[in-house]
This record gives sequence, structure tokens and C-alpha cells, in this order.
Amino acid sequence: MILTPLTRLRIAGLLEGVSFLALLGVAMPLKHFADYPLAVTVVGTIHGALFILFALAVVNAAVRVRWWSVRWTLAAFVASVLPFGTFVLDGAMRRREIQEAASK
Repeated sequence: MILTPLTRLRIAGLLEGVSFLALLGVAMPLKHFADYPLAVTVVGTIHGALFILFALAVVNAAVRVRWWSVRWTLAAFVASVLPFGTFVLDGAMRRREIQEAASK
């Protein structure tokens, strides 16, 4: 199966967003309330790797997608540091793709 740059970005965004929520909602409380710092180490490492994957997918989309602009790139990086941000970005990308398809 051949994936488009936006499909790869969506997958990376979903994984990064879920790992960020797991870090904030599961690992951090385990560290602070259950005295289990290993949770942050493990989930934080996974989240860091997924963030790098997301960043590479954003750069790939910026280079290969015709309508992608500097504004979209900045929005993607801002979304990556906000809880639920990558999910909101995904919805905005879907709406933009529909607009682009309708204008053809």
C-alpha cells in the first residue's frame, strides 16, 4: 500500500497525540502519585520517538503537498505541543483536503 504524505502525517499525528495523552494522563500521575517514575521514562521515550516521526512527517508534507504552507507547518508544530492538538489538526487537514478536491 502506498501512503500519501498527508496519510503518513495523519498516522504519525494520531500516534503522537495518543502517546502525549498517555504521558500526561497515565505516566505523570503514576510518577507523582504512585512513586513510579519508570512510567515516565518508558512512555516519555516512546513519545519522543513518535514526536520525531511526526516532525519528519510535517516536513515531508510541507515539501510534497501543493497547498501546504508555512502557516500549516507552524500550526502542526503548535498542535504537537497541545493536548488533543494533533486531533484538531487532523480535522482541519481533512476539511482542507475536501476543499481542494471540490475545487478541481
